[in-house]
Amino acid sequence: MQDVQEWRVSRQRLMKRRRDPVVVQALRSSAAATIAYVLALRLSPDDAPPLTAPLTALLVVQVTLYATLTNGIRRVNSVVAGVLVAIAFSLLVGLTWWSLALLIVASLAVGHLVRVDEYVPEVAISAMLVLGVTAVGDYAWARVVETLIGAVVGLAINVLLPPPVWVGEAGESIEGLARRVRQLMLSMGEEAAGRTPVERAAARLHEARRLDHDIVGVDAALRQAEDSLRLNPRVREGVLHRVVLRTGLDTLEICTVVLRVIARTLTDLAKERDPEPLFAPEIGASVEQLLSEIADAMVSFAVLVTAHVSENAESAEERLTTELRHAAATRDKLAQLLLEEVQRDARQWQLHGAVLTEVNRILDELDTEHRSRRLLEELDRVSQEQRERMPRLTRFRESMQGGRNRLAAVRRSR
Repeated sequence: MQDVQEWRVSRQRLMKRRRDPVVVQALRSSAAATIAYVLALRLSPDDAPPLTAPLTALLVVQVTLYATLTNGIRRVNSVVAGVLVAIAFSLLVGLTWWSLALLIVASLAVGHLVRVDEYVPEVAISAMLVLGVTAVGDYAWARVVETLIGAVVGLAINVLLPPPVWVGEAGESIEGLARRVRQLMLSMGEEAAGRTPVERAAARLHEARRLDHDIVGVDAALRQAEDSLRLNPRVREGVLHRVVLRTGLDTLEICTVVLRVIARTLTDLAKERDPEPLFAPEIGASVEQLLSEIADAMVSFAVLVTAHVSENAESAEERLTTELRHAAATRDKLAQLLLEEVQRDARQWQLHGAVLTEVNRILDELDTEHRSRRLLEELDRVSQEQRERMPRLTRFRESMQGGRNRLAAVRRSR
């Protein structure tokens, strides 16, 4: 039985490893480079080994189709620009030490003008390679052909073998961040219910600050997921997926910032009240309960953001609404207890009020109505940007969508 369990675990790890970005990138790049080299051997007009073709395919193929397209276009532009600069120099001055310096300066300037981004050095490299050969015309033509072969093969790899959609991995990262935040909030709540040494409160503050590093990792995973959704024929409503995930991460990031403020407030309160407990017993129990309920709501929010099936989304939204309602009731109870405490002893009323204020901010960020408004605003903004950037394509999509709606209406009328 144990052997079967170990086999299942190993199989799951292997399946997960197969979708690892590093593995996917290595396999795609190797296949594209090999195919590009074989094709260039047959099609290149030059007798030398056509290493430019596999090099181009290696640089063009990326994990996502969108990245492949954008890198391929920039790569081809950089090589063609470099070849044209080299041809101009070969006709005017030839190759000398001073013409080489001028060639590099001119190539880098042209690279910035044609906006090839990270491939600006490639313009100068292509120009130097072409200018350094005797038969400039033949070599230049061969280099352009090999570059085109590599770019086409790199694009074909992602078209024929569609890249994976990394939404699942991004969702796991978002949920993982929410669970780490939950664990920290539970620890802070437990310590708030009793006597908390200043050193322990400060340690929780440092933990809250380290969440910034986790957010950077989640943001990288989300950017990869956003690229995998762009121009992907297997994905419908890619813009909606991107907006849902991005706004969800933005909300969690705001909540972690607010949590860091709460941790700082509790640290200051521990300094003020040392060696006494942070709160009176009844208030401490309410703070612990409130932080626990908010922590559960944080995880439910992450599940809602990453739910892909409508039924899962509906159940996650219902659970989140219930947890927020319970947290709001506990918040009201805590507010009353803190008011009574301040009336008895007003020494730390600012810190008590700060805890309550920051808790309200988290509840407001997680509120479902607030999220709906945020989603609509972001979708409107993205749609407006698309209309301004690609007006013709937007009009074509709207006309196609209108035709589908009219066809559906006709079918329903029958």
